[in-house]
Amino acid sequence: MPKRFSIFMLFFMTVPLLIHAQIIYANYDVSYGIFGKIGVAKAVLEKTEDTYSIDIKLSATGLAKLLSRGRTEHHSSQGHIKNGIMISDSYKVVKSHHKTVMQKEYLFDHIHQTVTKKFKKFKKGKQTRDEESVLDFYSTNDLLTLYFNLDGLIKEKTKPHDYIFKTIGAERQKGKVTVHIPKKKELSKYYKTLGKNASWYATAIIHQQIFSSKEGRLMLSIAKDGITNKAILKDVIFFGDIRAVRTR
Repeated sequence: MPKRFSIFMLFFMTVPLLIHAQIIYANYDVSYGIFGKIGVAKAVLEKTEDTYSIDIKLSATGLAKLLSRGRTEHHSSQGHIKNGIMISDSYKVVKSHHKTVMQKEYLFDHIHQTVTKKFKKFKKGKQTRDEESVLDFYSTNDLLTLYFNLDGLIKEKTKPHDYIFKTIGAERQKGKVTVHIPKKKELSKYYKTLGKNASWYATAIIHQQIFSSKEGRLMLSIAKDGITNKAILKDVIFFGDIRAVRTR
């Protein structure tokens, strides 16, 4: 499985999913050009009036599972809700393949506007790294909450505009994430690639290299209920597109 598979999965999955519901489930199949299906993703969002939790599990399948030595990832976010917007209090990522496990945990101090990152690595059951640092930027969003919050943050979903957000978990680009709402003349490209049955379209721009591209640009098709039905990263290396399609 490609090294940046997880980033791609998060970007298409975490566009808002009916955030007014109490429990939401969404499953996706991911395919890569001539290789066919390479992975699956399962997401669960639970909300009360004042709190939320988001849980996403990613795993490789078939040939990708063999090549990645059974790679799996687990992303989770917990926090509170203010004025209808989810605010992260903690965000955790656990990645594993073969006999190696890596853990990243982000703890938010909203009073002092700081975020502490804890990183641990284990190999064959033994801890090999244990580090702690304070990030040089702050945000109330992590990679999961930002996109679940988009439905509330972007009011005019068909009006062309580039929105720039900060997010914890994207340190390489200092937290910068751009969401592009296309102009009318651009829509034909989205129709051709994603179909015409979406409520609105967008491109999520990851400001770091993914596969062979300078910046990862994920084209998104979002249904009336706010769920991303399809996402495509175009023309990856020599083997075609990476496609994610919702199955539940």
